[in-house]
Amino acid sequence: MTQIVEKGNIPRDYYAASLDNGSLVMEPRCACGNILDEDYFCEKCHRKCRCNEIICHDGATLEMVNHFIRKSSQFSGYKARLVGDG
Repeated sequence: MTQIVEKGNIPRDYYAASLDNGSLVMEPRCACGNILDEDYFCEKCHRKCRCNEIICHDGATLEMVNHFIRKSSQFSGYKARLVGDG
């Protein structure tokens, strides 16, 4: 029988989220920290990235993102947290 091992604290691709004059700004980033273009391909890692986590700059940003996660089906597959929380 094969044992399934879940590894914790593995770096993941993410969106870096912040507020700019009250508007939500989300910048896609590879797990390595490289900023991604529209095609989500990381030139540094040579792979296509998938961002499923939103890392928020501050509490106000996290509050807005959580609102979108609850209210919009386009955000329902994402998880959000504050920068520094792991």
